Amino acid sequence: MKYTITGDNLQMVNVEVEPGEVIYSVSGAMSYMTGNMTLEAKAKEGVWGSIKRSMTGASLFLVKYEAQGGKGVVGLSQKAPGKIMDIDISKGGWFVQKTGYLASEENVTLEMAFQKKLSSALFGGEGLIVQKVSGNGIVFIGGCGDLVVKELAPGEVIKVSTSNVVAWEDTVCYDISSIGGVKNALFSGEGLFVSTLTGPGKVVMQSMTLGDLAMALWPYMPQSSS
Repeated sequence: MKYTITGDNLQMVNVEVEPGEVIYSVSGAMSYMTGNMTLEAKAKEGVWGSIKRSMTGASLFLVKYEAQGGKGVVGLSQKAPGKIMDIDISKGGWFVQKTGYLASEENVTLEMAFQKKLSSALFGGEGLIVQKVSGNGIVFIGGCGDLVVKELAPGEVIKVSTSNVVAWEDTVCYDISSIGGVKNALFSGEGLFVSTLTGPGKVVMQSMTLGDLAMALWPYMPQSSS
C-alpha cells in the first residue's frame, strides 16, 4: 500500500488502493475518492465485536474501501484541525484513545481494551475502555493540534495533562498520579490528576484537545438573546 500524508494542521492521508487491497476507516472520514473506488459500511470484527468497539466511543461500523478495475485513491481526514500519523503495528500492538483511530489496512485488528487500573479509568481522561490495535499493517491515528512522539527508556516516566495522550505502545504502563497540593489542583488549570506513562515504549501526545478547542471557540459562538 502506498500513501502520502499532506497538509499542515489540516492534514489528509491519501491512500493508493490496488485491486485486491482493502482499507478501513471510521465513518465520515472520506474526503474524496476516485471513480473506481467503492465503499461499504462493515462490521469488520463481527456484529458483537463492533458493538464492543462502539463502547469505546468509536463508530459502530467501519467503512470498507476497495478499488475496481485498476488502482484507486481515497483521501481520509479528521473532523478537527490536527495531525495524522502512520504506525506500523506489525512491530507490536498499540493502545489508542477513543477518538484517535482513523484508518488501517485489512490485517489490522481493532478491539476494545479495559484499563488495567480502575484509578486510570476514573481519573485518567481516557475512560474505562480504550481501543487496541494489533496484527500486521499500517494504522493511521490522528490528534488535535500538533503531535509529539516521545520514546521512553525502560523505567523512564513522563507525566501528561489529562486527555493529551493519543496513543502508546503496549509495552508502556499507563496510570494516573496526583498533581500534588491543593493549590496546584485548584489554580494550575490541570485538575487533580495527570496521566503517568512509564517506559519502555513510544507515546504519542497531542498539543490540544477537542474539549480545549471547544472552550476556546465558545466565547465567539452566537449566543441566544434569551
